[in-house]
Amino acid sequence: MVLALQVIFFTFIWIILMPNAFAVSAIKKHTRHCSSSVKQTCKQETRMERDDDTKVWPLKYQQLLHIEGHDFSLRPGFGGAPIPVGIDVQIESIDSISEVDMDFTMTFYLRHYWKDERLSFPSTTNKSMTFDHRLIEKIWVPDIFFVHSKRSFIHDTTMGNIMLRVHPDGNVLFSLRITVSAMCFMDFSRFPLDTQNCSLELESYAYNEDDLMLYWKHGNKSLNTEEHISLSQFFIEEFSASSGLAFYSSTGWYYRLFINFVLRRHIFFFVLQTYFPAMLMVMLSWVSFWIDRRAVPARVSLGITTVLTMSTITTGVSASMPQVSYVKAVDIYLWVSSLFVFLSVIEYAAVNYLTTVEEQERCKKEGKISGIYNIDAVQAMAFDGCYHDSETDMDQTSHSLYSEEDSTRGRATGSPSTDSSQIKRRKSLGGNIGRIILENNHSIDTYSRILFPLVYIIFNLLYWGIYV
Repeated sequence: MVLALQVIFFTFIWIILMPNAFAVSAIKKHTRHCSSSVKQTCKQETRMERDDDTKVWPLKYQQLLHIEGHDFSLRPGFGGAPIPVGIDVQIESIDSISEVDMDFTMTFYLRHYWKDERLSFPSTTNKSMTFDHRLIEKIWVPDIFFVHSKRSFIHDTTMGNIMLRVHPDGNVLFSLRITVSAMCFMDFSRFPLDTQNCSLELESYAYNEDDLMLYWKHGNKSLNTEEHISLSQFFIEEFSASSGLAFYSSTGWYYRLFINFVLRRHIFFFVLQTYFPAMLMVMLSWVSFWIDRRAVPARVSLGITTVLTMSTITTGVSASMPQVSYVKAVDIYLWVSSLFVFLSVIEYAAVNYLTTVEEQERCKKEGKISGIYNIDAVQAMAFDGCYHDSETDMDQTSHSLYSEEDSTRGRATGSPSTDSSQIKRRKSLGGNIGRIILENNHSIDTYSRILFPLVYIIFNLLYWGIYV
């Protein structure tokens, strides 16, 4: 009985104590896990503190420049005198110049100089601090824009091409690398013997003359250029810097700076592509004055060919130029050259008409062939496909007809044809060919051989003397 009571008692104690033992074990495991996670958290916090140690310097710079303690949305010296902002420019390249769009593209370094006492900091070595584009958004910088610009951008390869340098006394240098496409109001009245004056204009957008004063930092020396700058069609004669004021009715007067450059066009390309071919076509049209006036197909085809070629040259030049409403120098030359070519065609039309009239009158008066062979004057003129406007030519034609009649009579009577008469006729014609050609030249052709070249030479002397 006692033994049974002892077994029951120990069983009861075991049932009560075992759950507590399992609970204590779970608590210890959880405690160990918690301690390991706390250690990891501590390590992470330590690493973060170490990472924060690397970010202490920017915070120190911001505190050193007093960025957090000032309102940089206002310009330096707000409410007082206008802040002077010096500008200097170094031109890297002139990328392109378009006559059709009347614009140019330029890449350059734009540097601003001003003083902002809010950025001054103590320094024992008097050394400046240099920053990149990330600090620009936190301080005040001049809002310069380009008047008449079409496109512009700041280069960003491999990072934004922006530099900010702050000196201990508050002087600031702000430098940008920019490409700008801007308008250039070109005058083509002397094209292609022209000289173009283009300018890039800089101005503050928000601050008028009461708040900001733009000026060239080093006067005329503020504009620097690279020595290797060159263009395919232009020669850069000079760069110059100037300044002025611009007025807007709604906002007032603004300071404006000008980058001026003068471009003189290379003429050699246009001499080869335009002027020289036009000269050749005009001189080629003069060849018709030396061709026999009876060779109608040769003279007409030559005249039409030169007219069409001049039309092609004129169209090609106009296609590469803007559609301006005034006359250009190249237009004057091409149209005058086209006029000379056209007049050479008209000259032959006049010669042909006058020759026909003279031939008809002469045939009516003499009536040699028409009276003998009973053919009218028109048939006589077209008997051998040529005009006959001299006695020699008429006599040779008459002799040819007589010879043919004799040959016909000889064949009819059965007698052999004599070759001696044909040989004699051929020799007579061969000896008189030169005299026949000279006598067949119309007086208009004779005068045109001298008058056309002389007038064209005078025109060229006047043209090149005025425009060059």
